[in-house]
Amino acid sequence: MSFLPARKGRHRQRYEGHLRLVAGCIPYRFRKHVEDSNGGVMSRITVLMISTPNRDDLVFPKGGWEDDETVHEAACREALEEAGVKGILDEDQLGVWEFRSKSRQNCCDMEGGCRGHMFALEVTEELDSWAEQTSYNRKWLSPEEAYKYCRYDWMRDALRVFLRAIEDDRKSGRTEKLEDLPMFPAANAIAEHQMLTSAGYSAKPPVVQHLEESFTSTKCIVQG
Repeated sequence: MSFLPARKGRHRQRYEGHLRLVAGCIPYRFRKHVEDSNGGVMSRITVLMISTPNRDDLVFPKGGWEDDETVHEAACREALEEAGVKGILDEDQLGVWEFRSKSRQNCCDMEGGCRGHMFALEVTEELDSWAEQTSYNRKWLSPEEAYKYCRYDWMRDALRVFLRAIEDDRKSGRTEKLEDLPMFPAANAIAEHQMLTSAGYSAKPPVVQHLEESFTSTKCIVQG
């Protein structure tokens, strides 16, 4: 099966000030015929993470948001390139986190700062071959396992937001009817202006709650 090569380089990379813009997702699916004795859905959810060579910890797919794509398209592209999955992306973001790139984790200056937009992706197709298959292995995990093996604190925060949203959907009766949620197929090409406007990306996010002033351990989240 042929597939498009992964994008390389940063000549089309988007920035906001000194911050590199990043898009990613938490790929998930529901296991069928699994019941939770407490009436919840947590035992039915599995999330997909990827591993890099010579490391035991795991991450969710994410990468640079480029100037010829919407943030939604960037998140779907990263899931396809790094994890080899396609699916239905929730157009409402889980949040926005500010963190340092892995090469600048221990630096005190402003260089290497990133602003990451994270989404939930319901996986509908898992490819046998994908662009970065030689660089990443994928693993389906329970939420508890994902939290344990996650490399970054900010990704754990995103996982907590995701699980809370799933639980809220269950309580409102929407979990069993995911097609009723505001989602769109990842493969569809939608006009950028329309998508950015409807998703609220026409301007810099208006509210940013700084959980820590330093980038050293991540932290800046925008909800909504």
